[in-house]
Amino acid sequence: MTDETPTLETSLVDLPRREWLARVEAIADEDGYVENLGRRHHAIFIEQSTTLIVTFETLQGIQALSDLGQPLGWDMLKTHGWSHLCLASHGDTWFRDPAVYGYFDRLIDDGFFDEFDQVLFYGAGPCAYAAAAYSVASPGARVLAIQPQATLDPRITEWDDRFTDMRIQDFTTRYGYAPEMLDAADHAYVLYDPREQLDAMHAALFTRPNVTKLRMRFMGDALQTDLLEMDTWTDLVKAAGNGTLTPTTFAELYRARRSYRPYLRNLLILLDAEKREPLVEMLCSNVTSRIRARRFAQRLKEIRTARGEDTEDD
Repeated sequence: MTDETPTLETSLVDLPRREWLARVEAIADEDGYVENLGRRHHAIFIEQSTTLIVTFETLQGIQALSDLGQPLGWDMLKTHGWSHLCLASHGDTWFRDPAVYGYFDRLIDDGFFDEFDQVLFYGAGPCAYAAAAYSVASPGARVLAIQPQATLDPRITEWDDRFTDMRIQDFTTRYGYAPEMLDAADHAYVLYDPREQLDAMHAALFTRPNVTKLRMRFMGDALQTDLLEMDTWTDLVKAAGNGTLTPTTFAELYRARRSYRPYLRNLLILLDAEKREPLVEMLCSNVTSRIRARRFAQRLKEIRTARGEDTEDD
């Protein structure tokens, strides 16, 4: 570790866990704190304004998703001046740990969330489950949950065979069934791809009057990564936190997919698999008119050649 005092601009990429936590603690020292919650969880808090984002993240995900190896919530801290509370886990734990329950109990007792005008809970996948589940600690908060699981209690979701090793964990006691924990929220937004069957089944369990489900059709099973790569994540989080995220607002942000190659490839593969050649041609023609895309140009040429058309360049 260097003698130089780390800042919010300091890279924390690929640091060992202890050194990473030490540098984060040095950064948070003046306006916040780092607290260990048992062996696998940590709370990292930095205060800047009366808008708070509470993110649930894994240490591994932080390193994979951030160019600087920093919590995602720090983007909102740096660009919009929000306060940030990060709950970080070592691996996917769904934050099912008495030490985490106790931490949120203390925040409630201390009136921590009452000090903020706006509170947003955020997470993706197992972390989205936690964001929804622990949002009950701050009545009136908003929640942005990307591909959340409702629970891994096999009595409710025995059809989900992706995380069978977690069934030993108790999802029935404190902060347990995520959809019910949203009853105290001002509003929650659940993002998912309806073609991902298990994600869609979990999303269905979140159907409630104060929940808006936003569909990212044909995008796949890594929506958080897609939003970051499309450069729409920050705007999406800001809108959710401010309460201005509507289906129309989301549709405008989601237009970024029109130039996002993973989405376009997924769509091409699907249309080809369904043998919908007229739509394949329309897609390839549209894509190649806007961006350089060799795969789409080649597919368009194949279709038109098979039809006997001259495909030579002018």
